[in-house]
Amino acid sequence: MRPPTPQQLRRALARAERGATLDVEEAAVLLAARGQDLARLSAAAVQVRNAGLVHAGRPDTITYSPKVFLPITRLCRDRCHYCTFVTTPSHLSRSGEAPYMSPDEILETASQGAELGCSEALFTLGDRPEDRWPEARVWLDEQGYDSTLTYVRAMAVRVLEETGLLPHINPGVMSWEEMNRLKPVAPSLGMMLETTSRRLFEEKGEAHFGSPDKDPDVRLRVLEDAGRLSVPFTTGLLIGIGETLMERAESVFALRRVARQYGHVQEVIIQNFRAKPATAMRHVDDLGLEEYLAAIAVSRMVLGPKVRIQAPPNLVDLAECEALLGAGVDDWGGVSPLTPDHVNPERPWPSIEGLRTVTAKAGFALRARLTVHPEYVLTGEPWIDPRVSAHVAALAGDDGLAREGAIPVGLAWQEPDGGFAVAGAGSGRTDLHLSVDSEGRSEDRRSDFDSVYGDWEAVKVVADQVEADSRQLAAHRRRAATNGRTGTTEGAAALRAAEDDPSKLSDAQALTLMAADGDLLRQVCRLADDLRRETVGDEVTYVVNRNINFTNVCYVGCRFCAFAQRRTDADAYSLSMTQVADRAEEAWQVGATEVCMQGGIDPELPGTAYFDLAAAVKQRVPGMHVHAFSPMEIVNGSHRTGLSFQDFLIRARESGLDSIPGTAAEILDDEVRWVLTKGKLPTRTWIDVITTAHRLGIRSTSTMMYGHVDNPRHWVQHLRVLSRIQDETGGFTEFVPLPFVHTSAPIYLAGVARPGPTMRDNLAVHAMARIMLHGRIPNIQTSWVKLGVDGTRAMLQAGANDVGGTLMEETISRMAGSEHGSAKTVAELAAIGAGIGRPVRQRDTTYGCVNSQGRSVDP
Repeated sequence: MRPPTPQQLRRALARAERGATLDVEEAAVLLAARGQDLARLSAAAVQVRNAGLVHAGRPDTITYSPKVFLPITRLCRDRCHYCTFVTTPSHLSRSGEAPYMSPDEILETASQGAELGCSEALFTLGDRPEDRWPEARVWLDEQGYDSTLTYVRAMAVRVLEETGLLPHINPGVMSWEEMNRLKPVAPSLGMMLETTSRRLFEEKGEAHFGSPDKDPDVRLRVLEDAGRLSVPFTTGLLIGIGETLMERAESVFALRRVARQYGHVQEVIIQNFRAKPATAMRHVDDLGLEEYLAAIAVSRMVLGPKVRIQAPPNLVDLAECEALLGAGVDDWGGVSPLTPDHVNPERPWPSIEGLRTVTAKAGFALRARLTVHPEYVLTGEPWIDPRVSAHVAALAGDDGLAREGAIPVGLAWQEPDGGFAVAGAGSGRTDLHLSVDSEGRSEDRRSDFDSVYGDWEAVKVVADQVEADSRQLAAHRRRAATNGRTGTTEGAAALRAAEDDPSKLSDAQALTLMAADGDLLRQVCRLADDLRRETVGDEVTYVVNRNINFTNVCYVGCRFCAFAQRRTDADAYSLSMTQVADRAEEAWQVGATEVCMQGGIDPELPGTAYFDLAAAVKQRVPGMHVHAFSPMEIVNGSHRTGLSFQDFLIRARESGLDSIPGTAAEILDDEVRWVLTKGKLPTRTWIDVITTAHRLGIRSTSTMMYGHVDNPRHWVQHLRVLSRIQDETGGFTEFVPLPFVHTSAPIYLAGVARPGPTMRDNLAVHAMARIMLHGRIPNIQTSWVKLGVDGTRAMLQAGANDVGGTLMEETISRMAGSEHGSAKTVAELAAIGAGIGRPVRQRDTTYGCVNSQGRSVDP
């Protein structure tokens, strides 16, 4: 990028001063501001900062976090060219140090910090050292830990229990699963983005070359996953490591996008580069003060008033801190009265009194905060996990900042009590059947509609990109669908390929048929029905079962779900174990062979509750098949109990679990998945849970929810994923296409999703499922709850052979606006088949036979 012209700078400054929204080019121009131009830019940034402090209810207040710095390990698999924090095992050995801080060292330092009035324990460490250094792997094995992050989690629990300090964990790149495991032991997590420049990552000699964890795409994925999990997150940029002004501006805009989409970025650190001896970048100049101030001011202008902007006060001279405040900073970050800055050991912390003096000189009061910022403290769920909420509350004042004079004291860390004691938790009602099952929703949306799902405008941007793809496919459909069976078109060729051997259908051919309409679609449905008859005959099967949705309290933020409620909402409820067992017994007495149990992801639900639910049913009705717990619930239970997926499933099976529903799949394509849901498990994790269950002999259904922001390309790829899993495990009993019910779905109410699938979509999905899964999954189920009687009969003539269950109640679809009831009698299900001249047969969960008393028997 060429240096900006005076005219470009004047124009960008004028727009900044009047509060116009800046684009990335203007931001890059403003990053070059110096002298009087910088003074004007800084004044504009200060106005934005001050407005944010007023909105937060603490005008004229600058914050900091009194902390202890815990360098858990200085080993790392990366090779950043500016870092002196990282060392090698041989260097540690020569200095008599172990690869990791020991538990005693961690607790001694944390205890000393607590005595000095600190509230934060900053866990800092290198990325996955065991992947590079055998010495790290040996140490972890000797101490009984699978990984560095497992050790960190265990030490965070001990710090909470034995010192009362609040862990802030900064371990570098984390997976969605790892963050899910760390959230219950730390009120906040962090990872510096540093830069989005791929050039600095890919080109030899640049700052991040040879460091796999510094891939900008990977680091942005971490930030997004943290948002999906509602983790208060600290991130930031490292300014002056070789990035251009445009690359710097692009990095700020990347942070803005993520912060706006999820609302979880509690602070952004704008850190200036300082060269260190004995590093590859030791000869690079330190970032100049004016360039640093411009980066702070532009970040403030772009990120806006709500994001806190932090500048480390030890990386400039104390007198220069006033200039940082004058550029828009409102937080000093962690400052320790005990431990050095182990990342920048040559730069001691300023004293708290010195920092207070320079802050007061700029016209501000200095207040201590917790590691998690006040807005998240005051909101509580879903940001603060119940297992650390008591620890946070013990140190927080009424304004969410640190309570003056509070001294940390260790508190037990444990699974929360409750979650399944009272029915009608929000409304106080005790007759759950009347309050929820008969009446449905009392409001059209949950009380935290505007916050729990993230930023709707950001969601719309991503959805529009998917919609553009859909329009292209619609044009493809019109071109391909001419002449149908006998023509020479692409559609006819794809149909012939499917007739010859469905298993050899290419993705392009499958997409053509999935997008079919008119005569081509009729031929696709005819082929699917022929394959159905060949595979399972003409019988329409069903199971006598009861759905038990044991709680609807949930904070995952699925944007399609009208079932989930905030704990205080009038429609919120949780069933007791006794109520669950009562319902199972009632179902057994009227001939049910299965209960299907699923519920919301309630932060106060103990991980062991899943075992207790299965056991409650089995103890009351030993012969009942327990079909329960979606992959999302299994992930939740696994993380809450600390068990692996495999060990959790084994415990669940020992408690009475027989099979699992393959729900929470939605669309197994993260492009669509992250539009549909803020915080649900990613595709790879869904696959991991399902394949683990199958390997243990726990069978599952498979599902796909379609007709929202997706298109036929996603449906084809979803079916391909299921095919690969079935080829590997053989564990799927059936495939269940689930049409999106839009009526009360938040994503529809927000104007993002379309109003469900068309009849064409329904026919194409069911028919192509039969064709693409032929020879793999024998049973295709159609949902009478979502399609009604006529729609169900149409799907039974387009490849489906099963109508699911009697259900007895089905809360999730009905709360989303389904108009087809929540229960069917056996006679009503038989009438569906009779209406198209097909015999009807009762089955059990795994498609086995039942006897004349309606009980499962060996085939």
